[in-house]
Amino acid sequence: MQLKETKRFVYGLCGYPLGHSMSPVIHRELFKISGFDASYALYETPSEALGEEFKETLSALRGFNVTIPHKINIIEYLDELSPRAELFGAVNTVDVREDKIVGYNTDCTGFLSALKMADIELGGNVLLLGCGGVARMIAFESLLANARLTVAVRKEDINAAEELKKEIFAKLNKSCDIILLDEAGEGYDLVINATPVGMYPKVDACPVEERVVASAGAAFDVIYNPEETVFIKYAKNAGIKYSGGLSMLVWQAAVAQEIWNGVKFTNDDIERVIEITQKELEKNG
Repeated sequence: MQLKETKRFVYGLCGYPLGHSMSPVIHRELFKISGFDASYALYETPSEALGEEFKETLSALRGFNVTIPHKINIIEYLDELSPRAELFGAVNTVDVREDKIVGYNTDCTGFLSALKMADIELGGNVLLLGCGGVARMIAFESLLANARLTVAVRKEDINAAEELKKEIFAKLNKSCDIILLDEAGEGYDLVINATPVGMYPKVDACPVEERVVASAGAAFDVIYNPEETVFIKYAKNAGIKYSGGLSMLVWQAAVAQEIWNGVKFTNDDIERVIEITQKELEKNG
């Protein structure tokens, strides 16, 4: 889709660390497809520097994405939230307008679209690993899909998980179970890894034992680098349906650009960008 007017804007990604990020490649390809003259940069920002970075740099951009560990903490600097971002309590896309700065959550669209591409149904007994920014979104979406949700976390994250459980009940009048990661059992319809465990460069780790993944009906990993995590290898070896995080990443980026620039992308566009990004991952791997 060619825009009627082209004007160069600067966008970017705020998070820490960002050395593994493929977002510049993805957005570059999406800009090419839409014909929009723009650039996309990485803004590596430790937690203690978020406020200063927002004031000095991020708020001067046309828009930006947010990743670990800022998806929740960025909210205090924004003027307004979209309904989904407010529901999840997490933001991954920010639109910097002349009169206000608005936070969105496009992870949800990316997540649901990625599941659909892999022919994975969000329902039944779902085991969600983690309770951070992206896990919050997945927890809400799972319960909105009427799944029976169990959230598994590290011992040090139990309190945060319990707070999420209270928030979900207050907003949706639905509940979930909370367990420790090492208590996770077998036979779930869907197991979702929403932790950073297994992400580059610590690629040999998995948040749960192989039996938990192998006994599931399907598996989804939000991690995209490496493309095939240990978690995904367990699913692949077991012969169950699975999806890594790359399709989710591309879809959420496409929706972010729709918000920023009013463009639209087709399924073929997304497939093309996924293929190019996979090649870049292999080249850098």
